[in-house]
Amino acid sequence: MEPKDIDRIIEMAWEDRTPFEAIHFQFGLTEAQVIATMRKELKRSSFNLWRKRVNSGVSQKHAVIRNQSISRFKCKLQKTISMNKISKR
Repeated sequence: MEPKDIDRIIEMAWEDRTPFEAIHFQFGLTEAQVIATMRKELKRSSFNLWRKRVNSGVSQKHAVIRNQSISRFKCKLQKTISMNKISKR
């Protein structure tokens, strides 16, 4: 996998509203593979913070527990994503 793809996966994993299903849809990685990627690429303390946040209930990383009114993968303020860069607002 290319570094830009890994960067985007990490960015998507940190976003609270981006579910694992969106990462799977875009990159073909399962939740377990995303966790393994995060464990490999992040410092131990950063990985622990991320896991704590994902499992805290604040994050909506699982589509099953998401609010049903959320039907998109990205924030409505976010413009189109091209080549791993988010357009400026």
